[in-house]
Amino acid sequence: MTKENIWFYIKTRTAATTSENNERVHLIIDDDSHVTIEEIQEQTGLSYGTTQRIIKDHLHLTKITARYIPKELTDFQRNERMTSLGFFHKQTGQKSSYAAWVAKGDASPTVPRRDRFDPRTLFSIFFKSTGPQLVHHVERGQTIDQEYYIDNCLQPLVEEIKQQRPSYGTNRILLHHDNGKPHIHRDVSSYLEYEGLTIIAHSPNYPDLSLCNFWLFDLIKPILNLYMTL
Repeated sequence: MTKENIWFYIKTRTAATTSENNERVHLIIDDDSHVTIEEIQEQTGLSYGTTQRIIKDHLHLTKITARYIPKELTDFQRNERMTSLGFFHKQTGQKSSYAAWVAKGDASPTVPRRDRFDPRTLFSIFFKSTGPQLVHHVERGQTIDQEYYIDNCLQPLVEEIKQQRPSYGTNRILLHHDNGKPHIHRDVSSYLEYEGLTIIAHSPNYPDLSLCNFWLFDLIKPILNLYMTL
């Protein structure tokens, strides 16, 4: 690299981190401390490296993940929280969405833990490589035993498969679900065997390990957040 090229590189790199650009990035972060570098890029047109240098070298900010705080509150505090922050029971953010930019010495952000008795919505979702196959909403307070699982989940699933594959039906269909008690009940196993579905074994040492953890939950959380804000 010649001296002229070196000077041009240094000049260009310095020009990108002007006080005007620094202020633009600062205002964006002030407006939303959870914003990502990629989102700042889209709003400013700056490169990833320039944005990162501005945040680190000029604004002196570091991104850390919010820590959870206890949820034990007095009755008065609960009423106050329900008045001002009643949407927390709908919170479905991913852990990465709780990361925020903070200056050195500032307190880390916090996120209140959900109460174990907060209302929840349960869906039973069956999907294949091309997308969802069946989505079943479980009513609040409903207990899911082997009979409910067969009648409301597996039978509609089998019917849907047969409609989509009239010539082949359930032939060569593999089903994977975890080791929940309704899933491993002998009535469920007998029904699936009768319908010709093959069960893919789930490791007994990892009851929570599921394909849903790798793509489905991350896919539906932003959609649910968008729905909750409408």
